Formats: sequence, C-alpha cells, structure tokens
Amino acid sequence: MRGTLDKAAHENFPVAPFFLPRAWRDDLMAVYGYARLVDDIGDGDLAPGGGDARHLGVAPEHADDRSALLDAYEADLRRIFDRAGDGPRHPVLRRLAPVVHRHSIGPEPFLGLIEANRQDQLVKRYETYDDLLAYCELSANPVGRLVLAVTGTATPERIRLSDAVCTALQIVEHLQDVAEDLRRDRIYLPAEDMRRYQVQEEDLAAPTAGEPVRALIAFEAGRAVRLLTEGTPLVGSVHGRLKLLLAGFVAGGRAAVRAVEAASYDVLPGPPKAGRVHLLREVGATLRGKG
Repeated sequence: MRGTLDKAAHENFPVAPFFLPRAWRDDLMAVYGYARLVDDIGDGDLAPGGGDARHLGVAPEHADDRSALLDAYEADLRRIFDRAGDGPRHPVLRRLAPVVHRHSIGPEPFLGLIEANRQDQLVKRYETYDDLLAYCELSANPVGRLVLAVTGTATPERIRLSDAVCTALQIVEHLQDVAEDLRRDRIYLPAEDMRRYQVQEEDLAAPTAGEPVRALIAFEAGRAVRLLTEGTPLVGSVHGRLKLLLAGFVAGGRAAVRAVEAASYDVLPGPPKAGRVHLLREVGATLRGKG
C-alpha cells in the first residue's frame, strides 16, 4: 500500500496537502489510495510479487489478468457496504471503509472508477469528443465528487462545477501522455478531431510532433482551458483551507496546460510538466479570480 500512496507526489494537483486538517488529509489519502490502485490494476502497474492479487483472493495463475483483478476489487469494495459481513480484505479498502461510513458515501463514485478501467481494457480509441466526455464521467469526475463528500461540501451546483474541472484535468493528462498512452495501444484524442487535423496514428509515434499534431494538441488544450474556466467558480463557492485545496486543483490543470503550451504543443518527446514556481503562480491567480 505504501508504494500506491507514494505516487501521490507525481500528480498534476495536490492530493492531500499539509495545510488541510489532519482528518481531511487522512481521508483524502484513503480515497486517493483506492483510485490509484484501480488505475494500477487497469494499467498493469501493480507492485511485483502478486500481493494485491492475494489480498483480493485471485489465484496466482490469474494474478496478471486485469479483468479478473478488477472484478475481485469490485467484489471487495462491495464488502464495505455490506454491514453484516466481515468487511474488505485488501488493506487499501480496509483503510477506505471508515471514510465511507463516516461521510455516508455511496458506492457510485467508486464503481465509476472501476468501470472506467474496465472500459480501458476494451476501448482503445474514442470516435467523438462526446465519447471522451462520457469516459471522463467515469474516470475523473468521481474523484472531485469524493473530495466534496469528504469535506462535507457537496451540492448539485458544486458537483457540476467539479465535474468540469475534473474532466479538464483528465483531458490535460491525456495530452501530456499521448506517447505513453500510444505505447499501451490507447489513444484518447477523438478520432474525428484527428481526421479534421489530418493526423494519422503513426504521426503520434514520431519522436517529435509535426505541425498537424501540434495544431490538434492546441485545439484539445483549448477545450481543457474552457472547462477549467467553467469550473473555476467552484473555488469561490467555498472558504478557508478547502478554497486553497480546490484552487490547487484548478491551478494544477492550468499549469499543466501552460507547460504544454511552452513545449509548443509538442508532447511526443515526453510529458511537459509544470515547475513548482509556475504552479504557485497559478494558485495565486486562481485565488485572485484571474487566469
């Protein structure tokens, strides 16, 4: 479980920064651990040795079967909501269980993250932007909804704004990871947009991006910026340290977009990453209602 949680430091946005109350930090890290392990199962990035499979009751011969692991993870998750049972087996889920009960969180956001990773096993290309948005509804938006649940601030309007921010963060991450995703035989750039900009799949495998690829990435980055702008009022709807946390989410997305822009939209050599100074500047701009 330690290796799973250590990956929090590499996210575009602060997962559970020091300035939050200890109780929030602990609960958010439990939620992060759940989401991170789902992704690690779906991507085949589990720690060696088969420990996760053993915890989930998956036979050694199926320890590399991502679908079997996701099924077992879902079954173990459902044990959290079965108050008459013995509870989950996996340490990540045992840590999550009291968070779920303390905040009265239903299973839907957790199941959405599992379903997104199931989809990754079957769907390798997305025809339209709407198709991609539907995927983000499963893969990204539940995270923001869980943050609102843990902090006791969920309302229908905040959920709508959070969804816009989370979808934007997912799109930006896809732009940063075009080359890595292609190595996994996944393309999250809508096929209809690739045709519009005359980009072929082989163009994404080049060492550096040609002008059509750069134009496509710029177009998708613009979509992410518009979503971030749409969701930014979420920051002003809350107060105190939660406001700073949500500003960090928005700023992380903005800083990532700036990094992509600074690379002239050439994401193929590797993921453009924002430095700490740039991130802090974006946090400040977000808190001031600028950017």
